[in-house]
Amino acid sequence: MYYISTRGDAQHSSRKTFTEILLGGLAPDGGLYLPEFYPQITHTELDHWRGLANASYADLAFAVLSKFIDDIPAADLKALIDKTYTAEVYCNGRAGDQASDITPVRWLEPGLGLLELSNGPTLAFKDMAMQLLGNLFEYVLAKKGEEINILGATSGDTGSAAEYAMRGKHGLRVFMLSPYGRMSAFQRAQMYSLQDANIYNIAVRGMFDDAQDIVKAVSNDHAFKARHKIGAVNSINWARVAAQVVYYFKGFFAATRSNDEQVDFVVPSGNFGNICAGHIARMMGLPIGRLVMATNENDVLDEFFRTGVYRPRGAAETCTTSSPSMDISKASNFERFAFDLVGRDPAIIRELWAKVDAGGSFDLSKTPCFADLPKFGFVSGKSCHAERLATIRQTFEKYGVMVDTHTADGLKVGMAARTTGRPMLVLETALPAKFEEAIVEALGRKPERPTAMLGIENLPQRVEVMDVSVDAVKQFIALNAGA
Repeated sequence: MYYISTRGDAQHSSRKTFTEILLGGLAPDGGLYLPEFYPQITHTELDHWRGLANASYADLAFAVLSKFIDDIPAADLKALIDKTYTAEVYCNGRAGDQASDITPVRWLEPGLGLLELSNGPTLAFKDMAMQLLGNLFEYVLAKKGEEINILGATSGDTGSAAEYAMRGKHGLRVFMLSPYGRMSAFQRAQMYSLQDANIYNIAVRGMFDDAQDIVKAVSNDHAFKARHKIGAVNSINWARVAAQVVYYFKGFFAATRSNDEQVDFVVPSGNFGNICAGHIARMMGLPIGRLVMATNENDVLDEFFRTGVYRPRGAAETCTTSSPSMDISKASNFERFAFDLVGRDPAIIRELWAKVDAGGSFDLSKTPCFADLPKFGFVSGKSCHAERLATIRQTFEKYGVMVDTHTADGLKVGMAARTTGRPMLVLETALPAKFEEAIVEALGRKPERPTAMLGIENLPQRVEVMDVSVDAVKQFIALNAGA
């Protein structure tokens, strides 16, 4: 399996293997890596994978990821996956049979369920991919005898998931940017309270998009990137997306009895990474009926799927909301889907993203590719503060289930789109404990926390606060990146 850039060409000189793209993030031309083709899953393989899913999440993950990773010996890859997906890591205080299921489905009513993805160490779905990424990084670096400095940006959950996955790992340092004062107190505490010597937190006085733009600017300074061995763990890293493909298969098997059925998936989305994995699973042949994308007030993606106009907002237009992990106006992974939408023509992507990178927008509403959009199965909608609080209340009163604000956005949009009669799974984003303030506002009570997270806000915190400055971040990295 080879990988190509969304902004490059498919000539042999630009094709890379999985381990060649694992550590780098962005392609040298500024594009994102995708497989040269999507592996197609046969009906026979689906039947076999259904049996794997019933036995072990790790076994299913090995089967799926082997389609994308063929330059790591199979025995080594299996060992890394087995090390990652254990009930001990993902049980999160659960007991008995449920603890052995890494991503259980919680049925709210017949045909409507939550795919639980938030039972990892940081209580968010990002752990599902990030824990594997940490083990892959450590393995590849050891094989090469190298070190790497990870640079990332987070709107809340990516940062803690990355830091918990990379803390103490040999040959790794993490420099994580976050928007100053714009995450929940719990999210800040999860990241800033880590005292590991290889973890560096940087809070920038701006929005998530400002932090993300700094990461891209540093990554596009190829001399600096090479000198300081800069790598990426954001969802621009292909391995993150590939690992997330697995749980779409797991959810499908849990919601169906036959591979002749279809399932609708509802995905709260800010940076388009999680739902991009669903798109890839669908392109592989997983019988997904619809991918229902839910945004919050920052509805750039919803606007595109309704109108064909992709118009990232500036900092002044980006809202601070009670589902802060989706307070994003420039969705990095959207470029991957757009590449497929325009027929995998890198020239078109270069033209479109030249406008975006210059602070502009583009309009595909009158193009043939936008007319073809329905064949990709996307439906979209948005949810606002009052609606998500109402959904939290209704879900708790009707089903006795407490959900976080992002999952509530998914439920609100999913219920409005629930017209097909197919099973519908809403991808759980995080546990309610991560957004205590909003839960108290909605329900008048605090959410329960795992024992290990009690009092986390009271721990000493370590963070560097900076203005929005590429140069300042570069100086900080250079000072702490080691030889």
